[in-house]
Amino acid sequence: MLVLNKFMAWLGILLCVIAGFCPMLKVPIKGNWNLYQSDARLFLITYAIIAISVLFLFIRKVGAFRFLSFIMAIWYILAVIAVYFTAHNYTKYGFANKLIGKVVHFQWGWIVLLVGVILMLFSVKRGEKITA
Repeated sequence: MLVLNKFMAWLGILLCVIAGFCPMLKVPIKGNWNLYQSDARLFLITYAIIAISVLFLFIRKVGAFRFLSFIMAIWYILAVIAVYFTAHNYTKYGFANKLIGKVVHFQWGWIVLLVGVILMLFSVKRGEKITA
């Protein structure tokens, strides 16, 4: 039987929602970019996963919420890798890619998203069924 810690689940979802608007990349001249400014598709898919997770919390499908928490963790890893490679392979010129890769830096928004994903992951655990 799966046991859900609702406080941790809602806190994780809230942190994931807030993280989308936190600075994710520091781009020279343009300033800080959030998830939407760095890649709109990444932003929309992230929020779709979060919205479906909220739906499963409302209808009390703990197994489905746990599955989407794993999906969100995998999506976080893929998003970090995608943004990293996008920053380092932005143009077809090697010199420009090295220059852009050195000046574009990750910001603290990724940490907020990671904490939210970890809270979502650890909010569901296997427990024993209590029979009276």
